[in-house]
Amino acid sequence: MLNPEIIRKNPDMVRKNTAERNMDPALVDAWLQKDAERKKTLADVEDLNRKKNELANMGKQGVDVETIRAQGKEVKEASVKLEESLKTVEEEWLTLINQIPNLHLPDVKIGKTDTENEVAREVGEKPKFDFEPKDHFTLGTELGLLDFESGAKVAGSQFYFLKGDAVLLEFALIQFGLEILQSKGFQLVSTPDLAKSRYYLGTGYAPRGDEAQIYEIEGEDLGLIATAEVTMAGMHADEVLNLEQLPLKYAAISHCFRKEAGAYGKYSKGLYRVHQFTKLEMFVYCEPGQSEAIHQELLAVEEEIAQQLGIPYRVLNMCSGDLGASAAKKYDLEAWLPGRNDYGEITSTSNCTDFQARNLNIKYRNEEGKNDFAHMLNGTAIVMSRFPIAIMENYQQADGTIKIPEVLRKYFGNREFIGK
Repeated sequence: MLNPEIIRKNPDMVRKNTAERNMDPALVDAWLQKDAERKKTLADVEDLNRKKNELANMGKQGVDVETIRAQGKEVKEASVKLEESLKTVEEEWLTLINQIPNLHLPDVKIGKTDTENEVAREVGEKPKFDFEPKDHFTLGTELGLLDFESGAKVAGSQFYFLKGDAVLLEFALIQFGLEILQSKGFQLVSTPDLAKSRYYLGTGYAPRGDEAQIYEIEGEDLGLIATAEVTMAGMHADEVLNLEQLPLKYAAISHCFRKEAGAYGKYSKGLYRVHQFTKLEMFVYCEPGQSEAIHQELLAVEEEIAQQLGIPYRVLNMCSGDLGASAAKKYDLEAWLPGRNDYGEITSTSNCTDFQARNLNIKYRNEEGKNDFAHMLNGTAIVMSRFPIAIMENYQQADGTIKIPEVLRKYFGNREFIGK
């Protein structure tokens, strides 16, 4: 949630930002109108409360009981109607403000679509093959590592079974990532795979509509999480963190579930867009003055992981129209994928400033002893639906086998190849 005072005092700036985020600036005007209605309704509630107090004093002053009772009945009926009206206005007020995106940071490039994202740098040497490289789906199927046919039979399309060395690869990547993050001071956490609606809505994950990601549990206030960002944001909801605790750095592992509605495009075959996967997520709570530096730190960790695994990649600085509502700034890491002869996203990291903290009432006690909203950041360390693609395609051999990255071989009994 954007700070309401910012919208009230700087509506033109917020309209401009909303348009730059590729969203309708009319949202700002709709919220301002609802904010004025809310203010009036609250004033009316206060007037009725004053009348209640006046009636109570009239009783002490010896005013006729019947007169007080008649007026009291009128005030009570008006109060019930007004409370219902206020509840409706509050819900509409909250719905509208939650659609207004976060303010992007000043150095974010203004652009509308992903075609306008900036390439900050390219790192690593793309492999050169003396044979026609295969995509990961073909490699995984031929080696008996991926079974989408059985996955579709059991759970539907875009579900899958991992088999044999693919299982070892997933757990090797998890262990590798945990070791790196633990060495950098991140606290290890394994989170629930379900969360209450307050937390997936509060972090910006919509359960319905064209962009729906969340699988909701019928009859319960629960949904399967799309990322550990949801549960890690919920962990400290309604808390006041001590300054000495910050920055709080977590390495959170969870299963992730995504509807991927409408995601049946060019690269939908195989692991790239699936409904369930495992992910290791970095999540940080910090002071406002720390967040930009910590964002660079999260990006550096993502790059170090890719470099140690020997995956060629590029860093994208996302333009304003491709940020998503919660992020003030975002970077994507895209791996070179020989199977498509193109880059594909494997990680991202976002600085959400105080946007999510306002939704979930997460504060810290600053140096002056006052409570202020914390800044919150997230970043993918390793995602098990994307990293295996990059490893399988970049490390494939002419005989159809896959070379295991050197840093992962200890988890395979020091074997050098998958498929031999």
